[in-house]
Amino acid sequence: FHIFIINIIHWDVRANSDLFTCIMFQEKTSGFNMQLDLTGAVPSLIVAFVIVANGDRQGRKRSLVFPSVGALIADICLTVISYFSLSLSVLFVVAFITGLFGGMATLLGGGFAFIADVCHDEKQKTTRIAVVDLIFGVVSGLAGLSSGYFLRGIGFTWTFLIASLLHVINIIYIIFFLEDTVGVSEFQHEAPVSWKELLRETFSGVYVLFKTAPYKKRILIILLLFTFMTYLFTMIGGSSLFTLYELDEPLCWNEVYIGYGAAVFTSVSLTSFLGVYLFSKCLKDIYIVFIGIFSYIGGMIMAAFAKTTLLMFLVRVPSLFCFMPIPVLRSMLSKVVLTGEQGAVFACIACLEVVTGSISLSVFNSLYAATVAWFSGFSFLLSAGLCLIPLAVLCWLLCTSWNGEDLALLVPEEVSSIESVDS
Repeated sequence: FHIFIINIIHWDVRANSDLFTCIMFQEKTSGFNMQLDLTGAVPSLIVAFVIVANGDRQGRKRSLVFPSVGALIADICLTVISYFSLSLSVLFVVAFITGLFGGMATLLGGGFAFIADVCHDEKQKTTRIAVVDLIFGVVSGLAGLSSGYFLRGIGFTWTFLIASLLHVINIIYIIFFLEDTVGVSEFQHEAPVSWKELLRETFSGVYVLFKTAPYKKRILIILLLFTFMTYLFTMIGGSSLFTLYELDEPLCWNEVYIGYGAAVFTSVSLTSFLGVYLFSKCLKDIYIVFIGIFSYIGGMIMAAFAKTTLLMFLVRVPSLFCFMPIPVLRSMLSKVVLTGEQGAVFACIACLEVVTGSISLSVFNSLYAATVAWFSGFSFLLSAGLCLIPLAVLCWLLCTSWNGEDLALLVPEEVSSIESVDS
């Protein structure tokens, strides 16, 4: 979707080269992307929080069907926009509609909660969550690689039409063939008698997660969520600028090279998964997160000074493990909550992804537009420097008694306390 926006504006700038410079193109594209992301962020935040959290009682399939339907509507609208050459301002309506259906945050939040439900072995949970991130990264990379050829060969209209047909297949599979992991009783099917009860039922999962849990568990969840949020902020913000940076001088890549860059970045998803799979056999989760953060820092520092095509491709080498902290932190959070709280914790993660992603894109796009004229790599250096924040939190956790073994003990202790109260 963002490649679609960038190419449209890029062609508009090329067609009016006597009026626009390359720097003005960078500022125009980054500003438009920022406004577009903010348009869909607010509704998707609310929908993701409600649907994913209620998945603990009402089933997981809603969090998979809703965003898939929203994506289908969005691609149909993009097909119409492309075919009739409508104004780009219509994209704001499309982004808002997509947000009303939950967007990617709801889909991923429900998917990870689904994985946590079917995974009974805690040692395999990290690996299985990493598999989902691997699939997402590989498919995104393949889409980026093929996007340039699709756009050149069949144009925007047929590209979005094919994507719409794939969404239809996905929706049919989820509704008719995917078995839900959470049973819904007749009592849960009954509608609450008042708006007060409706709100209480909607937010009860997250309320219980933070209010009634032991003090140590609450603090640990907050710290892990903060670490997840800060690293996601730096990673999304820094990596989102790659396309703009590659289109700028002296690289001046075209859409095919942009696709190649996205495909090379797919290898990072694969190597990160292999890293999680191998390191989890001999290292604690927290050490895997350390390795991933340092890998990202190395890649960003190298990207800040990459001025040739070869060097820009080689930026992916030190970044081979930069995706590892995301699935590992998700797994760490999943391990410290009860089975009936998986939806609540992944709802919090999904909301943080929406908020963090929107703020990060806004901040870094604005920063890039303001600094591209004098040093286009400044944003990459800032992104690397901000990684010191999650590293500091992890160092504190590592130097205190809040280690990985304590994480595994929190859930059995809480289960025992609940059983003693019930008896």
